[in-house]
Amino acid sequence: MAQKTTSTATSTEKRSTARTPVRIPVKVRHDGSESEGLTRDLSSSGIFLYTDTTMKPGSKLELVIMIPAGLGLGPGGWTLCEASVVRVEGPSEDKGLGIAATLDRIALMPEIG
Repeated sequence: MAQKTTSTATSTEKRSTARTPVRIPVKVRHDGSESEGLTRDLSSSGIFLYTDTTMKPGSKLELVIMIPAGLGLGPGGWTLCEASVVRVEGPSEDKGLGIAATLDRIALMPEIG
């Protein structure tokens, strides 16, 4: 019976780290085009964002995000992330499509100027 409880808990929470609710503008590159988005939440391993760009689970994305310092994701700054879409929700009237993605690679970008 203990195994059944453990299995249920695992199936309901698939994230490896807790997400922090944060609204940050993000540039989304997908299939050769670039669009704007807005994060809903973020962690060192995943992101949920809203965008008007249509995509499917399994799609590969490049995301450019200005991560604020003190979020627990390193020193903060401009960051380039490679991501894989896990789930697509919506669209909703006011926010566009909801995109849940894993962050496969995160790299701080050099400061300009």
